[in-house]
Amino acid sequence: MKDIYYSIADEVFDLFPGYTRGVVLAFDVVNGASPHDLITILRDAEASLRERLSLEEVAVHPKIGPWREAYRSFGAQPSKFRSSIEAMVRRVLRDQEIPLINTLVDIGNAVSLKYLVPTGGHAIDVVTKDISLRPATGKEEFVAFGSDEVEHPLSGEMIFAEENTVLTRRWTWRQANHTLLLPTTRAVEFNIDGLPPVSVSEVREISGEVAELIKQFCGGRVHVELLTRENPRMPLSL
Repeated sequence: MKDIYYSIADEVFDLFPGYTRGVVLAFDVVNGASPHDLITILRDAEASLRERLSLEEVAVHPKIGPWREAYRSFGAQPSKFRSSIEAMVRRVLRDQEIPLINTLVDIGNAVSLKYLVPTGGHAIDVVTKDISLRPATGKEEFVAFGSDEVEHPLSGEMIFAEENTVLTRRWTWRQANHTLLLPTTRAVEFNIDGLPPVSVSEVREISGEVAELIKQFCGGRVHVELLTRENPRMPLSL
C-alpha cells in the first residue's frame, strides 16, 4: 500500500505569510455520543464567549477579521460565505446552543469556541489518495454535507481536497459528505488553522489540547504536527 501524504501548497503561504495549520492525527479512536464532561466543556465555552464578546464586535475581532480578509482575497464575499469560526460565534451570540453531534465533532466545536480559531476534523479511514490545502482549478467536485448535488469550486478558491474530491470549500467554510466524522470513524485528522495574529506557539498549544481531549474521550494513538512554509508536507500515518 502506497504512503498517503498531506500537504499545503506554496500558493497558500505566498498569499498568507505566517499561516500555520496544526494537524492532529488519531487512530483507533472510539466515537459516539458525547459524555457529560465533554458537553460541559462545550457549554462552558459558549457561556464564556457570550461574556466576552458581542455580535457587533465579531467582524472586527482580531482572530475573525483576518478570515474575512482572506476570503475576500480569493473572491468570496465574507458576509455571504462566513468562515466556520465566524458562523459558529454568531450562532452562539444569538443565544443558540451548538448542536451535539458526536464526541469528535463536539471536541472540535468546543476548542473552536474557546480559542476562536477554526478547528475541524475529517475521517481519514475513508481517504485513499493524497490530501492538500490548495487553490482550486475549478474542475474539482464537491458534494456538501446534507446534499447529493455535485458542485465545482471557483478557480483560485482555497480548498481542502483529496486529489479532485473537495473535502472543504472556501478553506474553512463548508465540509463535504465524504469525510464527515461518524460513529463508525476510527481514524481522524483535525485541522487547527492559525492566521496571524494567531502565532505558531498558539497553534501548537491548541493542537495539544485537541490531542489530549481525543485521548481522554476517544482513546487511540495520537500524533501532533504543524504544517508551515518550512514544513508543508507530512505522511498521513503514525
